[in-house]
Amino acid sequence: MSEIRYDRLHDCHVIIAPERLRRPDCMPTQSRPLRHVKKCPFCEGNETLTPPEIFAIRESEGYADEAGWKTRVVPNLYKAVQIETPHRHHYGFFECHEGFGAHEVIIDTPEHRTSMVQWSESEAVYWLQTLKARVADLRRDRRIAYISLFKNEGADAGSTQPHSHTQLIGLPVVPSAQRDYFTRAARHYDEHGQALLRELIEQEEVAGERIVASQDGFTVYCPYASAYPFEMIIAAKALRGQIDTLETHHFEALAPLLLRMLGRLERELGPFAFNLEVATPPLHDEHGAHLLERADDLLPFMIRILPRIYRLGGFELSTQTAINPVAPEKAAKLLRGDDDA
Repeated sequence: MSEIRYDRLHDCHVIIAPERLRRPDCMPTQSRPLRHVKKCPFCEGNETLTPPEIFAIRESEGYADEAGWKTRVVPNLYKAVQIETPHRHHYGFFECHEGFGAHEVIIDTPEHRTSMVQWSESEAVYWLQTLKARVADLRRDRRIAYISLFKNEGADAGSTQPHSHTQLIGLPVVPSAQRDYFTRAARHYDEHGQALLRELIEQEEVAGERIVASQDGFTVYCPYASAYPFEMIIAAKALRGQIDTLETHHFEALAPLLLRMLGRLERELGPFAFNLEVATPPLHDEHGAHLLERADDLLPFMIRILPRIYRLGGFELSTQTAINPVAPEKAAKLLRGDDDA
């Protein structure tokens, strides 16, 4: 029997409809492969095929745009926004900002890995350290109000480049969904004395059905109102800090947990496409400036993984209401490896 569940974290409804699994072609049999490239621009040794690098992690001294890196950050060749554009806001009925912002590509590893599942723990730690460095750097630019950190892996998730990479888009505005989320989080904290996400984790622990793992201060669960089949959230249960303020020892604890969860997803789904979001609070916001100094209390660190194994249709797009054919309780059982799943 289906249920219309309320997602308290994102203030929306989701239809959990296991009956939809019987629909023909409900789930793709496997992730569509990306087009093979003869000379990958993201592989070590091919640095001249990308724009000049913005940042890189190297174990020893080296020169920019040369081999010897662990991660490398370059401007996106096909920018949605660009830092060179004037930072201008045009008011009126047809209001707009000129296309100012940051659009960067984080090349996750010098090896030609096509999935995060293939990463080593050290590669995952370098990746987290790179995200930390880029957000910390852009936080100093008062023109950047919000940063989106996301990964598209696989053609069904919107990726066009097989080599594992992450994207960063910094905007001069805070998107309304993120501002609303921040405001709701502040309201919940003022009314209940703790972060909404932390209370959700406590309630999930009491329920027990959707918890997948808990380790080193991080809790992994399939949300009660999962918008996507096998959706997963990795959240800091009590740890204060964001991606740019967490310490390396936190990353060393998070990296193996993240890779293990992705491995369990692949065990259940086979090679799969997914979107991954590293949640970030607004950096600067004239409408909510009084909330920014409370960000660590209001918004605990969170990574959201959205497997793209279910095709969206007109209902989802027109109503912004997801239909999920896999109950999160079932997904969590499978990911835990319960015998009776």
